[in-house]
Amino acid sequence: MLRPIWQNIFKFNWVFGLVLVLLLGIPRFIIVLHSNVTGNYSRIAIIFFCMWLSPVIFLSKKGRKYIGIKKPANYYWLLYSFISGAAVCIVVYAVGVLLYKHTISHWFVYISRSYSASGISLSSSQKFTYFLIYSITGITFSPIGEELFYRGIVHGSFAMDFGENKASILDSLAFALTHLAHFGIVFIAGSWQFLFIPAVIWVISMFITSRIFFICKEKTGSILGAIVSHAAFNLTMMYLIFYQIFK
Repeated sequence: MLRPIWQNIFKFNWVFGLVLVLLLGIPRFIIVLHSNVTGNYSRIAIIFFCMWLSPVIFLSKKGRKYIGIKKPANYYWLLYSFISGAAVCIVVYAVGVLLYKHTISHWFVYISRSYSASGISLSSSQKFTYFLIYSITGITFSPIGEELFYRGIVHGSFAMDFGENKASILDSLAFALTHLAHFGIVFIAGSWQFLFIPAVIWVISMFITSRIFFICKEKTGSILGAIVSHAAFNLTMMYLIFYQIFK
């Protein structure tokens, strides 16, 4: 599975997957926390770019095919994947509204604070422009990078030892815990806080979402299913932020 250059250094197993999670997950966590203070998220693109490249750097052609970098076997499920990603995003948003309305304890409300349009009164055309700009970023960098990484190379390395289902549980757990940097550990009024109950709900939501991405990958027979579902989640989140939270 690994390129010959790496075969004397690593084995394609759970240890390799854990090393990758720590190697990119910890810097990503720190960068996002720092960005929540400064408002500058440009450096996170470096992490996503590294996630994009990880299968190319480490895996042989056979390995890349093994983790799902191939044509879909079921094209209908690409549509279902998109619908699934959008639907789970709406549910995650609705749960937040039900519990916390549009307060800072709502995950999407806190995430929306990182956008330059936050707190600004926008005309319809300006709102659409911001929505379009953030959506383009949201459906490319994060979905491609994270899915090639978590549902791709990390999942594949775990699956070699634990099987597909347990590997999905592990990569989903890593994915969910990483998103604590986006919400849960929050920077409010000049100080750090840990919103315990909202954070637990958010992590569980991200875990379930991640599992749905995995199902989409399995049903399509390609990592593209997970990417499409993830992109739909992010696109729907952008719509909810700009047209429900920003009013």
